Amino acid sequence: MNKRVLGLALIAVVFSAFAINATIERHHEDDNIKAAIEDGYVHGAFNELNPEAMKKTFHEDFAIFSTDGKKLNKYPIDAWVQGTERRKNSENFNPEDNVWEHKFVDISYDGKAASVKLELHHKGEHVYTDYLALLKFEDGWKIGFTKGLSFEIS
Repeated sequence: MNKRVLGLALIAVVFSAFAINATIERHHEDDNIKAAIEDGYVHGAFNELNPEAMKKTFHEDFAIFSTDGKKLNKYPIDAWVQGTERRKNSENFNPEDNVWEHKFVDISYDGKAASVKLELHHKGEHVYTDYLALLKFEDGWKIGFTKGLSFEIS
């Protein structure tokens, strides 16, 4: 009887160890995904207007896709990076007025693919919710796709 209880206890410990390890790994990946989005998207494309951070975070084939009637519009990352550089270098740019807050609503991943639902707020107002798709490469998570943004990017 004692061997049976000991065996069951050992099995419970092993399963608990796997569950704890999976939870730790899950939090680690969540942190990596959040860091990529915060560095290259929230700060790169919005708060700090940092084109180099954007280039590091977005896959080179990234594009924003949006619809216009029956037409599918594509806004490639190179165009967005150039627009970010122009905006940052504009004499009208005011960094103090360019503060964006963000909230991770949902992060879901499986292996090397992730999706993130992210809210962006400006001056206390919810401006839009973005849906980002990420892929994991040898050098980390890269944003590969997002739904169309709800405002014009220049």
